[in-house]
Amino acid sequence: MLLKVKKFFIASMGLVCLISGSAHAVTPSPQMIEQFKTLPQAEQERLAKQYGFDPELLNAGATSSQQPFENQAIINPRAVEDEELKELKEQQIIVDEVTQFLKDQKDKDTKKLQPYGYNLFEGEPITFAPVTDIPVPGEYLVGPGDNIKVQLYGKENKEYDLVISRDGNIQFPELGPISVSGLKFEDLRKTVSARIKQQMIGVESNITMGELRSIRIFIAGDAYKPGSYTVSSLSTITQALFVAGGIAEIGSLRNIQLKRKGKLIGTLDLYDLLMRGDASNDLRLRSGDVVFIPSVGGLVSVDGEVRRPAIYELKGRETMGDVMVMAGGLKGGAYPRSSSIERYNKQGLKTIKNVDLTTAEGRAAEAKPGDIVQIKTATSQFEDAITVVGAVVRPGKYQWYQGQKVNDLLPSIWGDFQPSADLNYAIIVRETNKQGDIEVHQFSPSKAILETTHVDNLSLQPRDTIMVFNFSDDAQNRFELNKLVRERVEKVVQLVGDSSLSKDLFKAGFSQLENQKLSNRSQLGGVVVAKEQLEDDEALAIKGEVNRMMANLFEDPELIALSGLMNRSELLYPIIMKLNHQSRSGTGVKVVAVKGQVYNEGIYPLAVNARVADIVSAAGGLKEGAYTARAELTRTVTVADGSSISHQNIDLLSALEGMADANIVLKGRDILTVMTTPEWQENKSVEIRGEVRFPGVYNIRRGETLESVIQRAGGFTQFAYLPSSVFVRESVRLQEQLEIKKLADQLRRDIATRGVSKDGDVVNYTDAQMMLTDLENIEAVGRLVVDLSAISVGIKQADLQLEDEDVLYVPSTKQTIAVMGEVQHAATHRYKEGLTVEEYLNMSGGVRERADDDRTYVIKANGSVMLPSKSFWFSTQDKLQPGDTIIVPLDTEYKDNLTLWTQVTSIIYNTAVAFATVAKL
Repeated sequence: MLLKVKKFFIASMGLVCLISGSAHAVTPSPQMIEQFKTLPQAEQERLAKQYGFDPELLNAGATSSQQPFENQAIINPRAVEDEELKELKEQQIIVDEVTQFLKDQKDKDTKKLQPYGYNLFEGEPITFAPVTDIPVPGEYLVGPGDNIKVQLYGKENKEYDLVISRDGNIQFPELGPISVSGLKFEDLRKTVSARIKQQMIGVESNITMGELRSIRIFIAGDAYKPGSYTVSSLSTITQALFVAGGIAEIGSLRNIQLKRKGKLIGTLDLYDLLMRGDASNDLRLRSGDVVFIPSVGGLVSVDGEVRRPAIYELKGRETMGDVMVMAGGLKGGAYPRSSSIERYNKQGLKTIKNVDLTTAEGRAAEAKPGDIVQIKTATSQFEDAITVVGAVVRPGKYQWYQGQKVNDLLPSIWGDFQPSADLNYAIIVRETNKQGDIEVHQFSPSKAILETTHVDNLSLQPRDTIMVFNFSDDAQNRFELNKLVRERVEKVVQLVGDSSLSKDLFKAGFSQLENQKLSNRSQLGGVVVAKEQLEDDEALAIKGEVNRMMANLFEDPELIALSGLMNRSELLYPIIMKLNHQSRSGTGVKVVAVKGQVYNEGIYPLAVNARVADIVSAAGGLKEGAYTARAELTRTVTVADGSSISHQNIDLLSALEGMADANIVLKGRDILTVMTTPEWQENKSVEIRGEVRFPGVYNIRRGETLESVIQRAGGFTQFAYLPSSVFVRESVRLQEQLEIKKLADQLRRDIATRGVSKDGDVVNYTDAQMMLTDLENIEAVGRLVVDLSAISVGIKQADLQLEDEDVLYVPSTKQTIAVMGEVQHAATHRYKEGLTVEEYLNMSGGVRERADDDRTYVIKANGSVMLPSKSFWFSTQDKLQPGDTIIVPLDTEYKDNLTLWTQVTSIIYNTAVAFATVAKL
């Protein structure tokens, strides 16, 4: 059968080959396909190889019998670009973009002056085809090639397109040749119109220009592309320059010459066109004209505070005033009195000359080629201006005038101060000399505004700074302040992400500045003297930027506008630093400190004639628990041979009331300590939950006990189960957490010691780390064992004093005993009176083989631990209670029988060998 199929298939294939002739593909019939599929795989491959066809075509044809085999089209897939080549191309694109960006950034940073006017020709036009859609001026000289359009109307209606011939005539069909050579367009219209009226009775005419002729011109000299060009006959010198691509860098913009038949017709100064819009010298070109661009003349560079810094070309004997006009004039921030000119002398050395451009003599100074004119910047300092910063509605600079007072500048509390402003404390920072030394004056904004005759309504002087503070520093939204810091820091260092906007960057930078010490040594001579603090690039950038911002607080408009968001210590920081720096030998630092029960502890500038009450107001006033009967003033007394510290008691209440004997004048470096009222305490509370009559949160007094609070809570309900009560204390939890940390440290040392010692097995490092991690992640609960049963019956020894945030939970009655650890089935059983520990263990299936049943213990319901007695019977002290938990620990030194007998056999063998050895002696 197989032989018949092979012969049939071979014959069929041969017939198909004969019929198809030069066909490129075999088209087998369905019968051939079916016969081919019956052949073995090896035979199919042999036939396909012998007769040169793809067997997959037959298989594919068999699966798609619904469609004719010859209708299947073969589509070549699209060429897929090599992925590696594609990636290389993308990387090259990125490299090119980065390179171009760095180049642009470098050019921007260097700010190299560019020659003026040459950028006019940066866009080189592609073509300059003759224009036909613009009006032709009357003085236009017609010539051969121009198209004249004539419209006749009246007795006859006709239109003619007439072209001026080479001999200067136009051939009018009904009038004959008309000579127009050398005529202007306006004269041509008159001549042709008169000829029509003379020879064509009753006909009117309208004469316009059609297509204009092209002319051939030459552009020579220092053009970008000199040569011969064909342009429109209406082209001018500037249009010819555009055709040539503009002027080369060494070409002159101020002496562009137009030559006709060897004669100079006129010159064009492009500065007239660019600076004044004067195109009167932009002459129209004729055929054969030459536009010549000579080399550039003398150059002068102008930089600094001018509107158009650039390099300009001199023409003739121009002055500094002319150069300033070229540069567009001075900016508003220029200081022309101190302008400078860099110039080379005859010896080839560079010299510098100062010139005052505000005088006629300075403006008349002659500019010479090679000069570099530098216009200096004026100072950013204000003259006689008042600066207002802090918690005001409109911070900024204000005008000062003679006799001005605080209420003149800030007349309204509601209209000029923010709602968070401290109306009891503000300061005026005043300069005392030309060196910039300052003194501080303190006043109360409320008294200065509401009582205009009050002593706090201080008179203002030029360059005073008024600083108003917030009463509460925590109520300010500092997002805009942090955003300003972020924007400035990003100019210095590139930060990752925008998540840092949510951080208080200004506070972080200010804290680093405030904590900065004179010496940052971490070790001296190999001995550690301080903890080394490492700062990353971001922290250094933030600290540096905040330092610059704080040093320039009163001259930074953006920071002044956001000064209302700054807290008291931040606003005072530049003042404190200035007072510290201006202290000289023999004079103390004019600062004082306030500590204790005030709202804003810290260091404050010592105001002129400040007293104790003033520094208390500066600190925001006294807190509720302040002790007003006595405060302590610490003073540094400096004498010739040293200094000493003295302490003085102050009657704070009398000082605040203004009594002179208590409200003494302060000195530099004084420290006022406001004490806390004896037995004063803040609000403290405990929480009682569970089975009490009135569960909730109760405020407590110092020394109050648990029994008294339970009585205030109405006592226990009938469902309360006192032995299972849970008492949690925060101080206990912190202590337990500390002990866990100590245990982890001790375990770490033990593992390290065991790893290097000769005793014991070496502990696997990974297992040890996992064990330490688990131990460090344990969270303490802070449970304190209390005997509520004893407290409930009035036993004083069981009672305890309460602390803030204590929590007591009294559960409902429990009727279960839990069995945990190395038992056959850990479970919770119903409590039955009289059952022992052994019986509960048997109820859980007994202990496991690896259990250490000798160390079985019981966790009582109240949290205490009970160890069962070692006697045969359990005593009455081992009586279980509902809620107890029985724990059976794991025997960590367990050995199976095989290991045990192996060790015993080894011992017996070694002993026998020893006896045999001794017996032979």
